[in-house]
Amino acid sequence: MYLCYLKTENKITKINYNIMKKILSLIITAMLLAVPAVEAKIVLPHILGSNMVLQQQSNVKLWGKATNNTKVTVTTSWNNKKYSCMSDKSGNWILAVETPEAGGPFTLKFNDGETLELTNIMIGEVWFCSGQSNMEMPVKGYGSMPVTNNNEILAKAKASVPIRMFTAKRQSVKTPMDDDEGEWKVNEPANVGDCSATAYFFARFLQDVLEVPVGIVVSSWGGSAIEAWMNPEAVKEVAPEISLAHLTPEGKIKYQHQDAALLYNGMIHPFLNLTFRGMIWYQGEANNGRPVQYRKLMKGFVTDLRKEFSNGDFPFYYVQISPFRYGGVDLIGSSYLREAQMLFMNDMPNVGMACTMDIPGEVYNIHPRFKDIVGARLAYWALAKTYGKTGFSYCGPIYKSMSVKDGKAIISFDHADNNLVPFSENIAGFEIAGADSIFHEAKAVSHGQTVEVSCDAVKEPVAVRYCFRNFCTGTLFNTYGLPASSFRTDDWPIDVKK
Repeated sequence: MYLCYLKTENKITKINYNIMKKILSLIITAMLLAVPAVEAKIVLPHILGSNMVLQQQSNVKLWGKATNNTKVTVTTSWNNKKYSCMSDKSGNWILAVETPEAGGPFTLKFNDGETLELTNIMIGEVWFCSGQSNMEMPVKGYGSMPVTNNNEILAKAKASVPIRMFTAKRQSVKTPMDDDEGEWKVNEPANVGDCSATAYFFARFLQDVLEVPVGIVVSSWGGSAIEAWMNPEAVKEVAPEISLAHLTPEGKIKYQHQDAALLYNGMIHPFLNLTFRGMIWYQGEANNGRPVQYRKLMKGFVTDLRKEFSNGDFPFYYVQISPFRYGGVDLIGSSYLREAQMLFMNDMPNVGMACTMDIPGEVYNIHPRFKDIVGARLAYWALAKTYGKTGFSYCGPIYKSMSVKDGKAIISFDHADNNLVPFSENIAGFEIAGADSIFHEAKAVSHGQTVEVSCDAVKEPVAVRYCFRNFCTGTLFNTYGLPASSFRTDDWPIDVKK
């Protein structure tokens, strides 16, 4: 038996060691209970952080976690105003703050008994950027796949130019997530190198023209299908043929980046409280071979996003997939997908497509290097349709109608106000067919806003197609240098295997 000795009032008393341990434990527990509980520190989602850009002249949402049932106060340095709300029983809270015209840097202070401060915050224009690998492709390029002029862009990148970048971490999950562990970065070479090239060039163009801070939130995953980015309810509504079985607890995931709703849960849902101006989208290659379904998915996708973000009919500008060999250069399967993207401009308000038919293509590289051109063409749409800028073109020629005169097909276009280019020269890429549906290479000459198409083998034209191949470099432009999309005048049955 172990004994210890306790001295009390000058007396030494023998005490059993185990009894002494119990006494000390009770004393320590009582002391701990007597200490006041420390207030829980406010926790913010990663999208709310130092260096971020907040949308100007808006009621911007701020949210996070704090002590349960506690008053949360937010102080904005641009007007020294305090905003407050109560956290709920789980500690969740959300409030909205008014933002001024573009400027900064500013600070935000959060308090629920303990203070958290965010610094170097800019007020400006915020855009959400998503898609697959052509959106994901960074400024520094992929291995053996460069981005044009990237070294000069990186060398010149400086923090004083107010472009801020947030790149979401990949998350493919069965249930909706509330956070994504990205981080806001300033405009410095290493940060720019890791940022989406398409999104960065878009932001750089906007910042140069608008002369305000621009923030881009990039949430992309190479090889992803559009249905992976969609709310499961939206998928069910517009494409019930797409399985959602993998979302059940026992369901098996086949492809993390393609199975429906997985990326919505992990890489869209965490940002639903984000306040932004609009969205750019570069995706479609993974849905090649499903053009009719893709058009329906696009409409369901945008409709649901506008509802989920509670941001009205926000601008949605997207990139038409570039020519690529796919199953064969002279096959036409991917032309139907490009057609679906072109026709989608008629399906909804406040959408626009950047055409890439002319960008110098690479038959064996699905990632075109000229991302600066892509970013600029998206910016043209935003500047013209969102910011009201005028005096330039934002869209290339779009097929409007066909008529027949003297054995020749006359093709009319929208967005050809200042006439078509080249003028009075044979334009490559046109084909013409009669009632037998057999297409022949055709002579095509532009006259103002129309193109006259003919072929000696076709006396009575019924249909015309332009650049309707998997890989075909566009040769028809407006006078501002923007290309016409590939198109067909017929509505003959689609066969994506041809």
